Amino acid sequence: MLERKAIRRMAALRLLQVAAIALAVLLLWAIFMRVDAGNDAGLPPGEELPDGQAPGVRRQDDGIIKVGLTMDTLQEERWIKDQEMFGEAVKALGAEFIVMTADSDDAKQIEQAETLIGMGVDILVVVPHDAEAAATIVNKAHAAGIKVLSYDRLVRNADVDLYVSFDNERVGELQAEAITKRIPAGKYVYIGGPETDYNAHLVKKGVFNVLQPYIDRGEITIVFDQWTRDWQPANARDNMRIALEANEGRIDAVIAGNDGTAGGAIEALAEWGLAGQVPVAGQDAELAAAQRIVAGTQTMTVYKPIRQLAEVAAELAVKMAKGETPRADRLVNNGKLDVPSVLLTPIAVNADNIDETIIADGFHAREEVYKHIER
Repeated sequence: MLERKAIRRMAALRLLQVAAIALAVLLLWAIFMRVDAGNDAGLPPGEELPDGQAPGVRRQDDGIIKVGLTMDTLQEERWIKDQEMFGEAVKALGAEFIVMTADSDDAKQIEQAETLIGMGVDILVVVPHDAEAAATIVNKAHAAGIKVLSYDRLVRNADVDLYVSFDNERVGELQAEAITKRIPAGKYVYIGGPETDYNAHLVKKGVFNVLQPYIDRGEITIVFDQWTRDWQPANARDNMRIALEANEGRIDAVIAGNDGTAGGAIEALAEWGLAGQVPVAGQDAELAAAQRIVAGTQTMTVYKPIRQLAEVAAELAVKMAKGETPRADRLVNNGKLDVPSVLLTPIAVNADNIDETIIADGFHAREEVYKHIER
């Protein structure tokens, strides 16, 4: 009898041991799958997620609007401001803000957009690296029933739901108006942005809206016209070096796609002893550009109040996520359709009005703008 009881106890103990091992295996498998989901998310260190949410894990709907932002890059000063101000505006509206940055990598941006979609964002905001490649992002979002807002840069050949930006064609016009006022005749160099960025095309169109009559009259000659890969100042500097060498330093004016490319062009002009002698236009009102303007090496920039852009885009994104129809003041064709658009007004800035514009708005502190100027 005692022997039978002992056998039963041993059998029960073995059963418990087997059950414990099985439970441990299940727990290990669950942990592995969670880690693997995080790895598949493509989320680099430093990306911002809502509190308590693991990468790649879709949250249950809690009634809170989730706004996802996929950005091309944070390499330029202005995009850091955009991310911060847009995020602040989204949170102020009571929504969650999730952002990922693709480091100018198209495949990475598509992968991150897929992650945001999988996390259950209610609206996807896109700052595309490549305007054409980003059409895939729009298609994937729409397949999941998520609307897409194109922020500052327009996604091409896709059913974008809304485009919010500044009037980029007007940006180019302001640049050309400022430079032709200084130099109404002579040899001009145009250093554009990247060909893959549709905004670069819009800015260039605006520039040539103004320059073309001068060209037709034979007063202005475009001696160099080149795109700048990835907006990199070093690439713009190299382009400007080529222009200077081809024209033996005889350049009368430079219009650049943005302040970074303007800085690269000015670096090349300095090598020829021409910085401050040849007028140069940029855009974005970066701090370095503002410092060059007061120092006299850059003629002007175009100020696009980023807080205004961020707040308008955030307000419209949240409304779209709630199913509301966004207001639009015009249509912009992206190669496939006329996209409902909200285009804000840019402001030309030079040494005469810099205090009343970017400094008065608090975009840059006066002491920072003038820090290299002897008093």
